[in-house]
This record gives sequence, structure tokens and C-alpha cells, in this order.
Amino acid sequence: MKARVHIMLKTGVLDPQGEAVRHALGSLGFDGVDGVRQGKVIELDLTESDPEAAKAEVTKMCEALLANTVIERYDVELV
Repeated sequence: MKARVHIMLKTGVLDPQGEAVRHALGSLGFDGVDGVRQGKVIELDLTESDPEAAKAEVTKMCEALLANTVIERYDVELV
């Protein structure tokens, strides 16, 4: 089973990388972009076959290591 974790900065947290991308897009002539938020996606190959147990385990991984829960939010998707 695969799990995909989407990690983004929480609303209200400054995103300098996203702002740099927005600025670069404007410099390239893409003027219709008002804001950019940049995040990350982590894919995990799991040996667990039970979806509920897999999601619980990935959630523990996010809380312990994968996401900085002070400034980031995450969503776990089983694929």
C-alpha cells in the first residue's frame, strides 16, 4: 500500500519560497497569479495492508518527523 502525505504551511505563516515563485512567475509574464504557497509531497511504500492501521501509522510518522506541526498542516492519502 502507498501513502501520500501533503504538507503545507499553515494559513498565516509567511512563505518566502512561495513569494519568490510568485515574483518569478510575474517576471516571466504570468501576471494573473496573486499568491503562491509552496509545500511538499512525501510518498511512502508501506507493508501494512489494513487502511485504518496504515493511516494511523503514517499520522504518527507525520507527528514525530515528517511535518513541523507548529507551522505546517498535513493530509494523509492512501493510494
